[in-house]
Amino acid sequence: MFKNKTIANAGWIIACKIMQSILGVIISTLTARYLGPSNFGLINFAASVVAFVTPITTLGFNHVVVQELLYSPKSEGKILGTSMIMSLISSVLCIGGVVTFSVISGPSDKEAIIVCSLYSLLLLAQAFEIVQYWFQSKLLSKYTSIVSLIAYFVVSIYKVFLLVTNKSIYWFAVSNAVDHMIIGITLLIICRKKCKQRFLFDFSWAKTLFNKSKFFIVSSMMVTVFAQMDKIMLKFMLGEEATGIYSAAFVCAGMTSFAFAAVIDSIRPAIIESKKRNDSTYEKKMCGLYAIIVCMALAQSLIMTLGASPIISILYGSAYKESTTILRLIVWYTTFSYLGSARNVWILAEEKQRYLWIINLTGALTNVVLNLILISLLGVKGAAIATVITQIITNVVIGFIIKPLRPAHLLMIKSVNPKFIIDTIKHIKRSV
Repeated sequence: MFKNKTIANAGWIIACKIMQSILGVIISTLTARYLGPSNFGLINFAASVVAFVTPITTLGFNHVVVQELLYSPKSEGKILGTSMIMSLISSVLCIGGVVTFSVISGPSDKEAIIVCSLYSLLLLAQAFEIVQYWFQSKLLSKYTSIVSLIAYFVVSIYKVFLLVTNKSIYWFAVSNAVDHMIIGITLLIICRKKCKQRFLFDFSWAKTLFNKSKFFIVSSMMVTVFAQMDKIMLKFMLGEEATGIYSAAFVCAGMTSFAFAAVIDSIRPAIIESKKRNDSTYEKKMCGLYAIIVCMALAQSLIMTLGASPIISILYGSAYKESTTILRLIVWYTTFSYLGSARNVWILAEEKQRYLWIINLTGALTNVVLNLILISLLGVKGAAIATVITQIITNVVIGFIIKPLRPAHLLMIKSVNPKFIIDTIKHIKRSV
């Protein structure tokens, strides 16, 4: 089903990300304890605002660049150069948008304006990370994994310094920008040495890339709405402390997100390549991806539901005890969220991107309406319930309503067959 190189590639990502995640959890929880629910909520509010414009910064290239590199290896330099320059221009405009929004939404809240402005600097750094897709296309993710780990160590030392010296929230707001800048520039240097082609801007490639990625820009923005709107609405409806309580649970639920991303990013090239060759194993590989995601998500959800109280107590302390119930609810969104991410691989391989805006617009509208109703009725719990329901509707229900997408969801059903799951696990064990 999956070649040894694909599994080894995923192994590199997962191994390094495990170390990165452990370190990240330690630093994140220490930071949350130091800042307290209110300031921690403000940092997460800034992160949500920046996340809204991130799809515009990346221009949807994260969904199409790997495919184009696989299909047009002789144009690698033009693809990478063009996508990077377009992302840099877009990032500058988006930083201006974040600053403008923070001023308009709270002209008297100077602290929020400064924190949002500083946090938005990571958008500029992210533009350089386009080169990571070259490493993905070559199944050389060991380089991106090692670089990310080193960058994380550097930023962790930086954050420890901030904690020890009692720095203000502003210093923490720029930490993510430092992380992304180290990763982006280092990967760019390595890629320039290994890629034999010069990085060039090409108008024809700019048009080609944008025509293919434009569907992902809108859809990714809609995804961001139902992924981040809860924090923004909590901040305006209940305040920064409620946002901090919710964010602590949300961070816990996403602690293993690196593993899901690693699996999907590593298997995506193999699935696209098999579709390109009309390989008979294409559907089997797609089902295999679904099966792996389902097993991982259910395992995580069960463990965190049962262990929510000690997890919150150990990581965040008594100030965040209200996050326990939120974690038990919100962790179940991961199962459906990553099934959607896996399904998007099928959508890309089948070139059905035009349906993404319908899926994600439905999710965005559903999330906003549910948050308005449920936060008013249930407070922070309402935001968690709204998130889970939105993910179920967006990533499972709507796929059966839109006829051209039904094959992907029929494969999803096939993948949860216990026999298929067992066969997939056995195959992975033999390949390791």
